[in-house]
Amino acid sequence: MVYAIVRAGGRQEKVSVGDFVTLNRVAGAAGSTIELPALLLVDGDKVTSSAADLSKVTVTAEVLEDLRGPKIVIQKYKNKTGYKKRQGHRQELTKVKITGINA
Repeated sequence: MVYAIVRAGGRQEKVSVGDFVTLNRVAGAAGSTIELPALLLVDGDKVTSSAADLSKVTVTAEVLEDLRGPKIVIQKYKNKTGYKKRQGHRQELTKVKITGINA
């Protein structure tokens, strides 16, 4: 089993070939290919974590679509002052498919 821990959109994701992952919005149109920086590579019993070895590792992914996450509601309220504020947010996301992990 080969998998890698990659940095993607301010978070770390565990990925292997064929996985579908939802990331914070990345630049690239649908069908384009992006590379994700690897932080750790596990190939069976062999674990690679040194920066010199990881610079040779490439994790490629194909951009499938851009989408938006669920709406969250932000509410602020202060008692006895009449102050209340309501705001919503939907995160911009990108769905990608991991196509290769090359060491």
